[in-house]
Amino acid sequence: MTTIAAILMDDISDFDVGVVCEVFASPPPDVHRPWYDLILCSMDGRPIRSHGGVTRTVAHDLNAVVRADTVIVPDWPDPEQTVPDYLTRAVISAYNRGARLVSFCTGAFVLAAAGLLDGRRATTHWAWSDQLARQYPQITVDAQALYIDDGQILTGAGTAASVDLALHVVRQDHGADVANRVSRYLVAAPHRDGGQAQFIDAPIPAAHDDVLLAPVLSWMVEHLADPISVEQLAARVAVSPRTFLRRFRAATGITPYQWVLRQRIFRAQQLLERTTESVDRIAELCGFGSAASLRTHFRDIVGTAPLMYRRTFSHSTPQTL
Repeated sequence: MTTIAAILMDDISDFDVGVVCEVFASPPPDVHRPWYDLILCSMDGRPIRSHGGVTRTVAHDLNAVVRADTVIVPDWPDPEQTVPDYLTRAVISAYNRGARLVSFCTGAFVLAAAGLLDGRRATTHWAWSDQLARQYPQITVDAQALYIDDGQILTGAGTAASVDLALHVVRQDHGADVANRVSRYLVAAPHRDGGQAQFIDAPIPAAHDDVLLAPVLSWMVEHLADPISVEQLAARVAVSPRTFLRRFRAATGITPYQWVLRQRIFRAQQLLERTTESVDRIAELCGFGSAASLRTHFRDIVGTAPLMYRRTFSHSTPQTL
């Protein structure tokens, strides 16, 4: 079981604390596997009063950081305020021990003050990104990213991006299928593009107002193993290919090819996690045509090889289709 220590402090964002608790305190009802051991701590072990005026009692001080596998800094309430040495020492100690460090929003200022973001690409809330760049010029600040995974250190942008990063952590630890179950339980998007390569795992089309496309998107998901062309899709809704492309881009923000590719990759992830099917068979079921094509697209999008992904995320009792 992975132990997560979240460092809370006075005037912290209620939203970011809520994300930590909702995602990491317990799994959704349909996820039956060991979950995280979440420890909420303050800098001195005393209760904290959040930005919204809620007083939270915590049972731990910064000593909890010593034994945590992952340390989350959900927020730093005032970026103008100097981060105390005892807090930076705690996160440096955790980093040197090999713990994964995660910041939400302005929590990046704590990691920056500790020198842990020097030479790295990092993000924070757009309203504070210029200040982070000015205050810590050794950091490459990306104000466009929803979150950035730089290996042992992960930083997230503001507010709702905390959900994106939290789901990414779950995806790292438990696989795409479990992360999607968590996102459904939260009624949140399982994946949003954010200016960086991320696992592509959104099986449900993004919300849009074009009722013409809804049945087409559903049909595409049901026929991922088959060849799919723009001409074929346009014919299904009785419009020209040019009109279909225009409306598809307006509704989804991407091309039909990109949309289908994402769905095929997600389907491949599911099959790798849940079944013992060969890579060749999975390539056939997902419409890639060949194992070589699947491996190329899978590595480009997910960042690893299909068999490595299976070894990391396969369920304990896979089923054959």
